[in-house]
Amino acid sequence: MRAVTVTPGVADSLELVEDQPEPAAEEGAILVEALAVGICGTDHEIIAGQYGEAPPGERRLVLGHESLGRVLEDPTGTLQPGDLVAGIVRHPDPVPCPNCAVGEWDMCRNGRYTEHGIKALPGFARERWRLQPRFAVPLDRSLGEVGMLLEPTSIVAKAWDHVERIGHRAEWQPRTVLVTGAGPIGLLAALLGSQRGLAVHVLDLATTGPKPELARALGATYHSTQVDDLDFDPDVVIECTGAPKVVLDVMCKAAPTGIVCLAGVSSGGRTIDFDAGALNRALVLENNVVFGSVNANRRHWDLAAEALRRADPLWLGSLISRRVPVSGYADAYVPGPNDIKVVLEFAV
Repeated sequence: MRAVTVTPGVADSLELVEDQPEPAAEEGAILVEALAVGICGTDHEIIAGQYGEAPPGERRLVLGHESLGRVLEDPTGTLQPGDLVAGIVRHPDPVPCPNCAVGEWDMCRNGRYTEHGIKALPGFARERWRLQPRFAVPLDRSLGEVGMLLEPTSIVAKAWDHVERIGHRAEWQPRTVLVTGAGPIGLLAALLGSQRGLAVHVLDLATTGPKPELARALGATYHSTQVDDLDFDPDVVIECTGAPKVVLDVMCKAAPTGIVCLAGVSSGGRTIDFDAGALNRALVLENNVVFGSVNANRRHWDLAAEALRRADPLWLGSLISRRVPVSGYADAYVPGPNDIKVVLEFAV
């Protein structure tokens, strides 16, 4: 079967292979026909050779962690043939650590987890794949065109889950959320903020293209300015850019008892002159919290599936900038200037 693969650690080794072996039975009882995979910055970084790990004993890694598929067979009876499904990306480590042992593999403490299309597990950019039932997330049939958005939505579902857990350390009545970055993660974070009835503000430097209108379609206020220029102090910040200056600025901008979730990853290697003492003083005296969030566990995937089911399907569809057939895979992995989400299609 066909599969999109790379040699981890080797830049520009992207290749569509025609003779990828069928998924091994050990991968799971549920056999799935791939419909599409979403492409994100993680894929681009793996293609650039920055990281990635092939499965044990193999040289190449099948890409793809934002999945959408159709069940072909499930002898366990968990799902039925024809059901739409997405595969959970991260699997717990084999030890397991205390968190992995209770299903919180997104909080793995020893780093021995594995991830489809990223670390030691084949990804979903292949014509067929298998899943264990506990890693299979069923999708409403209405999401047949946009189900690959479930993985990025699970990331922000976790972010919001942890924001709310932290918020309830005291009487908490948030009114405003600032989302920095209007890529897929930022816009989906804004969606979940709007579903919570908050006043949503989205900040991004783009003044043209689809981002401003996508934010406004949620009822959000769009800003193309610096964080310091905002005329309000947000109760919640979901930071999705990873840009060092933005990260520092939002820490200082949050309202008293505010919560800042860092969901973007910085590249490092850049220094900024910054008054760390003033930041420390503000965080302590205003009872603020700053935390990092990455990945998601099964609970968050289920929350994400419900959030997508409730969302406007036309708005979700407008997040997808391009749909590229697998035969044109090389074009799919070249970012375009106005891309939000690019999807590689295997079947319809």
